[in-house]
Parts: sequence; structure tokens; C-alpha cells
Amino acid sequence: MSLLFNETSLGNIIITLGSILLLLVLIKQFAWEQLTGVFKEREQKISQDIDGAETARRQAEELADKRQLELANARQEAGQIIEGAKETGKVQGNKIVEQAHDEAKRLKEQAHQEIAQSKIEAMASVKNDISDLTVSLTEKLLMTKLDAKAQSELVDQYLNQLGEK
Repeated sequence: MSLLFNETSLGNIIITLGSILLLLVLIKQFAWEQLTGVFKEREQKISQDIDGAETARRQAEELADKRQLELANARQEAGQIIEGAKETGKVQGNKIVEQAHDEAKRLKEQAHQEIAQSKIEAMASVKNDISDLTVSLTEKLLMTKLDAKAQSELVDQYLNQLGEK
């Protein structure tokens, strides 16, 4: 029985091997190019997808780098604008303070001039009043003959009138 089993098994193996070889020859003859073509197309598509993904990744990195650079430039420009505005503000502030000092100085000088002018006018007015009183006193003294006491009272009276004016 073992001989039968061995002969049958050997026959089956030969038939199976022959069938497999025939199948391989037929596949090679009729379908191998189509199968390998599908695999090659799939390989090329995967390769292109990988290349496209790599290109897209590089472009994304370049774009991110470019955006970072633009953001840094924008921040720098904003800083420069702020610094310029601060500097302009300081200059304008100093200019306004200087103008205020100049205006205060001018007003002070004008006030001094007005005070001096008022003083001159007051002195002129006092001189006129004194000269008028002196003339009046002299006229009264000449008209009346007074003793020392009466003369002193008359001078005091005129001085009091001068204080009231």
C-alpha cells in the first residue's frame, strides 16, 4: 500500500508541477505583461504621489519660512514706526514746551513794559498833582500872612488832600 500511495503521490506531484508550469507559461504568455504593467503603473503613481508630496512639503516649508520672514519684517517695521512716532512725539512735545516758554517770556516782558509804562504815567500824574498843590499852596501863602503854626496846619491839610487823591 505504501507503494501505491507513493506512486499516486508521485503522480499527483508530477501532474501538479506540470499544471503549475503550464499555468506559469500561460500567465507569462498572455497575462504577465498586463499584471506587471498594472504593478508598474501603480509603482509610478505611488512614486509620483511621493514626489508630489515631497514637493508640496518643500513648498509648504518655503512658504512657512517666507511667512515667518515677512512676519519678522512686519514686526520690525512696526517697531520702527512706533519708535518714529515716539521720537516725533518727543520733538513735538519739546517744541510745544519751548513755544510755551517763549510765549511766557514774551508775556512777562510785555507785563514788565506795561508796568514800567504805568509807573511812568503814575509818576507824571504825581508830579502834576504835586506841582498843582505846590502852586496852590504858594498862592495861599502869598495871599495870607501866616505864622509858623498856621503854615504847618496848611501844609498838613494839603498833604492829607494829596493822600486822598
